Amino acid sequence: MGSIVMANVVSVDGYIADDNDDIGPLFDWYFNGDVPLTEGGSFKVSKASADYVRTQWSEVGAMVIGRHLFDIMNGWDGTPPVGDHVVVVSHRPKPAGWHPEASYHFIDDVTQGVTRAQELAAGRTVTIAAGDLGGQALALGLVDEVAMDVVPVVFGSGKRYFGSIDAVCLLEDPHVVIQGNRVLHLRYRVRR
Repeated sequence: MGSIVMANVVSVDGYIADDNDDIGPLFDWYFNGDVPLTEGGSFKVSKASADYVRTQWSEVGAMVIGRHLFDIMNGWDGTPPVGDHVVVVSHRPKPAGWHPEASYHFIDDVTQGVTRAQELAAGRTVTIAAGDLGGQALALGLVDEVAMDVVPVVFGSGKRYFGSIDAVCLLEDPHVVIQGNRVLHLRYRVRR
């Protein structure tokens, strides 16, 4: 069984977007380097970031997101941004007629969504989008690691990385610390 990793880009004060869901300069580091992340892609990052991100992306088999992110991104038009499958945790069904061929699965329970993603990932990593959904999964003990791409930006308020978690969760010391251009990649194992 692969790891379950809660992941996202985050401001130094702990936000993944502002109050209006605008990410502002959080993703600028994807365009400030010389090394393409993917062949023909528009993301160009530092070599250190490219080496880290490519490795992480290659390990992902499925991702779990909430309906809010799905709606904002229109589900990336039916193409998972990373991995082969997307599980959307939502009480609303997939929109009628929306990309019927897409490997997107709509499930109305966080635990069942993570379980389904693990099945689909077939031993590879499952990523869970940070925010309210990620915070719920962490509080339920479903997360193995927390991955943060910390950007030197202060929002002051907005959508919190850990959502509205109401539990104490301890993390180990970071086992990955990689400095890129305008980003610090950190990974923490969740203490059991």
